[in-house]
Amino acid sequence: MIDPVELMQLAVDAAEAGIAAGQSPFGCAIARDDEILAVAHNTVVASTDITAHAEINALRAACRAAGQVHLDGSLVATTCEPCPMCMAALHWARVETVVYGATIGDAESAGFNELRLPAADLLTIGGSSVTLRGGVLRTTCRHLFQQWQQRPDRIVY
Repeated sequence: MIDPVELMQLAVDAAEAGIAAGQSPFGCAIARDDEILAVAHNTVVASTDITAHAEINALRAACRAAGQVHLDGSLVATTCEPCPMCMAALHWARVETVVYGATIGDAESAGFNELRLPAADLLTIGGSSVTLRGGVLRTTCRHLFQQWQQRPDRIVY
């Protein structure tokens, strides 16, 4: 199994590529066993699709790569705590573990219009078996917001 920190670094790299392309500062990577299934960044602005979060983009690509909608046994690294939409999609895809760096509070502090529903609460309320662990490369992931805030063309949603 790939190391969660290594997988998170791929998500960070994707987020940095997204920032450079004028997108918001979120990245996600998905692996199963030793295979990287997908690495993606947020494309909400580029695609004019409010659902094009990094996790959703990565899930779509990972499911295509796996040839199935269920990603049992997968490890997901996302640079920010998943929003309720993304956490629900990760649950429905039956991923095993999700690690994240920055928190919903960090995203809100950067100006994003977040729902204040922690991913852990959603999993508990919904009875999900997904394992969730925060704080992986948190400082690095929080720095993505600073990089993004320096762009004069940034769009907050």
